[in-house]
Amino acid sequence: MNKKRVVITGMGAINALADNTKGTWERLVRGESGIELVSKVDTTDLTSKIAAEIKGYDPRNYFEPKAAKKLDLYTQYALIAGKEAMEHSQILKSSYDPNRFGVILGAGIGGILTFEEESYKMFKAGPRRISPFFIPKMISNIAAAQLSIDYGLKGINYTCVSACASANHAMGAAFRAIQYGDVDLVITCGSEAAVTPLAIGGFCAMRALSTRNDEPHRASRPFDKERDGFIMGEGAALLVFEDLEHARKRDAEIFAEVVGFGASSDAYHITAPEENGAGTSLAIRNALHDAAITPEEVDFVSAHGTSTPLNDKTETAAIKTVFGEHAYKLKINSTKSMLGHTLGAAAGIEAISCIMSLRTGVIHPTINYENPDPDCDLDYVPNKTINHPVNIAISNSLGFGGHNSVLVLKKFTG
Repeated sequence: MNKKRVVITGMGAINALADNTKGTWERLVRGESGIELVSKVDTTDLTSKIAAEIKGYDPRNYFEPKAAKKLDLYTQYALIAGKEAMEHSQILKSSYDPNRFGVILGAGIGGILTFEEESYKMFKAGPRRISPFFIPKMISNIAAAQLSIDYGLKGINYTCVSACASANHAMGAAFRAIQYGDVDLVITCGSEAAVTPLAIGGFCAMRALSTRNDEPHRASRPFDKERDGFIMGEGAALLVFEDLEHARKRDAEIFAEVVGFGASSDAYHITAPEENGAGTSLAIRNALHDAAITPEEVDFVSAHGTSTPLNDKTETAAIKTVFGEHAYKLKINSTKSMLGHTLGAAAGIEAISCIMSLRTGVIHPTINYENPDPDCDLDYVPNKTINHPVNIAISNSLGFGGHNSVLVLKKFTG
């Protein structure tokens, strides 16, 4: 069986830097941080008081009031990014079969804000005060369902939940669905809205979050020796994946090609990665094998790069294991240095970063890399954007529970 080629024809985003892809990329290239003191959560009793939240967000700017009341924030973000991706792809102006257009999203948590609000109602006033929209607002598949309903997309539809690897797994599933001819198009990636008291409180209890509260913009420092935890982020990123021949028939603009996907499990610990990065190494190898490329052909790695003590050194170890001496020639960056960790949406934003680097030959920096760590000694594009030709990029995603996934993207040349 000849597998179909898969390309990307649309992008959409909303996050702490911008509510669109163009603005997000421009601010990433300028090395601007979206991390500030939290405004919508009382942080008095929380050890971490910073986040990359979407400041001044008003659903009335995007939705009718009645519609917004039925949508959890994570679904709202998904629909905003989805609208941009659909419009960017020009697919709504083209002819397509809705039975062959799917939706595969990722969400690490889903509607946790709704869960918190309705739980509070129940404990304060009893179960009769629970909203009838509670369940359909909260469940983590509902953003995918809502996109399907809004655009009449009747193809494959589900949500991947693998913690911080969710959006990457979603893209891998979308890639496979088109490769094997199940559908012609998939709108994919992920959404998350976890800047909430319970979510931040939970991660604080784990001591996973940075407590550099007096320097929000300098708090997320992937691969830096002084890193002390990740910073919560929120937002969504959605991409339109399309069968190449389908895209050609409608004369679509093509932004990049998806050429490989690999996944693995650490089978080690519920939160900590194995120190030698063996699970991550396996996922990278699987992805390169799937793409039929050698390690030496890779130019750029969009790292998971969380700014936690364990992740950054184990991811670095994994990259060294797979790439050997070529690891020191790779350009590596972490979008999380500016956008924090958007959990189930993170891989989508990082995929957009890869696509833009493939198209422009520009790689945004990893900001706040100031104190070299002997365990993290690769080229993380510290602090300043660089011009560097990129033909093949990989994007790593690693989630609690030991979930690892890697996407391989290639510059489209025809």
